[in-house]
Amino acid sequence: MSALRSVEEQLGRILATARVLPAAAMPVISARGATLAEPVLAAGDIPVFDNSAMDGFAVRFADVADAAPDAPVTLRVVADLPAGTPLDPPLAAGEAARIMTGSPVPTDADTIVPFEDTAAGLSGGLDDAVVHSAPHHEGVFVRRRGGDLRTGDEVMAPGTRLGPFQVAAAIAAGVTHVTVVRPPRVAVVSTGSELRGPDETGGAGSIPDSNGPLLAGLVVDADAEVVLAARVGDDPGEVLRVTRDAEAAGADVIVFTGGVSAGAFEPVRGAFEGGPIEFAKVAMQPGKPQAFGMLPSGTLVFGLPGNPVSVAVSFEVFVRPTLLQLQGRAVITRPTMTLAAAVSWRTPPGRRQYLPAIVDLDAGTVRPATAGGSGSHLAGGLARAQAFAIVPADIDEVAVGDAVDVMLVS
Repeated sequence: MSALRSVEEQLGRILATARVLPAAAMPVISARGATLAEPVLAAGDIPVFDNSAMDGFAVRFADVADAAPDAPVTLRVVADLPAGTPLDPPLAAGEAARIMTGSPVPTDADTIVPFEDTAAGLSGGLDDAVVHSAPHHEGVFVRRRGGDLRTGDEVMAPGTRLGPFQVAAAIAAGVTHVTVVRPPRVAVVSTGSELRGPDETGGAGSIPDSNGPLLAGLVVDADAEVVLAARVGDDPGEVLRVTRDAEAAGADVIVFTGGVSAGAFEPVRGAFEGGPIEFAKVAMQPGKPQAFGMLPSGTLVFGLPGNPVSVAVSFEVFVRPTLLQLQGRAVITRPTMTLAAAVSWRTPPGRRQYLPAIVDLDAGTVRPATAGGSGSHLAGGLARAQAFAIVPADIDEVAVGDAVDVMLVS
């Protein structure tokens, strides 16, 4: 057991080789999912101009400061300001402008009275506004120019992923282009002569290849690009051939599944052992056999175990953080939390357990996603898994109510 490498040591060795990929400018509208290589600075103020936060009337606060139900104030309405209007009507004492949410506030106004605080509301017409409730203070319901961001302010820092919220914020700040890191190009390769495609028929001993689609989906979920998806038999020569194909396709990373253990037919080990790829045993379950290295071309190579749960766990623990680091992401780990075990289960001796799990956030509990335990072949449980329960190597059994660390994956 002492020969087993810790998860942290294995991940540290991997991340030490992962250098951030090149960056380029692109339209912000097309940059969703990309990672910023440079800060985004506001090209304009947010808001762009003083505007109304309510439908109502733009007024001088001094005119309505004493308005009350038993002493209403009547103002003469001299303008109508829908959203998008370029008008800036002058307002003299005792005058108001009807205004809609988002419309520019006239220079002479300093406060907005909502329709609800007038006698007739929106149906009152454009002659007079009878205010029966005084605003709490001057400036109420006026959104001031630059109240959110000023020109030149940092909107987002390098390392930020551009999701829908971030793209919208950049556009609101007048930004048209951003500098982002190129997404990693990844080749995913399933090994095993027993494997067949989901639409293929096979004889006795054949099984569908679920690892290929699993990996392709996980790669895309990590904002990387699949440039090659292949399946090879238990032949080291085929592994070397598909490696050359992946390099020709410009792959930054190749991920193999299967063929990395100590069996008689291990094509990845047969192709690379003694070369730049290191084969290691990691103190985790599932996922003990791992392979990683860098080819002379600079392409990173992962060799993951072949069972589906092992593939999912190994990807989350080792491959996904690497893909995010290649993008320069500020945070490369999944969110974690601590929940109470809803049921009891056994854990493997001397190895950290990563158990596909179902979480109940309302109850604050976690339970295994399958009744069959933590077997690495139990692919059906992945359909229900929202997380991986992480149990330290020195714990033999989880009891009901025990605190369990949980890595959320959905």
